[in-house]
Amino acid sequence: MSLRAFHIAFIVVSITLSLVVCAWGVREYLAVADTSALVVGVLSALTGVALIVYGARFFKKLQELA
Repeated sequence: MSLRAFHIAFIVVSITLSLVVCAWGVREYLAVADTSALVVGVLSALTGVALIVYGARFFKKLQELA
């Protein structure tokens, strides 16, 4: 597996994980009304968005290099 392929796979897995943690945090907040779970959910959502932006820029850079 090339370094590029590994990097793409790592970005996709990281985005998926951050969105799963976001969903867990929101569900936990709705079930227990624990503010820390909501904070975790919101921070995970922001991380997921940042990773999506990073991934889009990375893919664009790969297109320029090819």
